[in-house]
Amino acid sequence: MDEIILASEAVRAVGEVLGRPIEKLNVGQLGNVTPQLHVHVVGRRADDAAWPAPVWGFGGTEPYGVEQLALALAAARAALEL
Repeated sequence: MDEIILASEAVRAVGEVLGRPIEKLNVGQLGNVTPQLHVHVVGRRADDAAWPAPVWGFGGTEPYGVEQLALALAAARAALEL
């Protein structure tokens, strides 16, 4: 649980720094494809393309620009205290 809380703080920090504050966090524990149990922490907003449906299997990826990536990484590292 401590790691989920820490990851949640990082997700919220990235949303804030990118100007897209997180409205709701979805936390899912899955292990149906990979043999190990793992946890997904997903920040959601009412204006995201999949809302209110699950994000799994919806849409494609969009890479961050160089500046956005630098901001997101710095925010996540600060939240994770790395």
